[in-house]
Amino acid sequence: MSAPTKQEPFRLGFLTAIEVPEKGYVGGLLVTTHHGRPLEFQCTLPVKANPTQEILYGPTLGPFILGELIGGALVDKAGIKPHLVLTDQEQILELRAHVNSPVAFVQADGSEPGKKRVQAVAATGELRLGRQMLRFHAAHAEDVEKISVESARFPDDADLSEPFVRVREALQEALKVGGLR
Repeated sequence: MSAPTKQEPFRLGFLTAIEVPEKGYVGGLLVTTHHGRPLEFQCTLPVKANPTQEILYGPTLGPFILGELIGGALVDKAGIKPHLVLTDQEQILELRAHVNSPVAFVQADGSEPGKKRVQAVAATGELRLGRQMLRFHAAHAEDVEKISVESARFPDDADLSEPFVRVREALQEALKVGGLR
């Protein structure tokens, strides 16, 4: 994925999944500008492991379903590719092994009002962006520096957790319309 030009908005992908009882997981990807304006939304049908997969995959089943299957499909079919994929579920970090874009887990907002953004901490794979700390996939430490370059585009009070609420609400609506709820 190439870096955006100065005139081009930095695109964020907000990727999450919800569990639908007895049907599996449904994932959604909202691609926005760095100001939070929506550019594209994609969602999946429910994905559920069968009993044999549950046995064979063991503890790696969640990252496989959420990161590789659901996340991979959503990023692949997105017409507008994000420069950075953010997730609120750690298991989705597995997606980074299957896409060229950096993927980061948005950790809880632990900042104090007015607190200045801290610099990238490549050794820990973390970076503060807005009010949240991002943790990147351990095997891709270079992503921290790549995104750190773009961090000046974001205000210190940017809330990177809010778009996940929109994605979950859109998934709930899609489930109702599709008769899957």
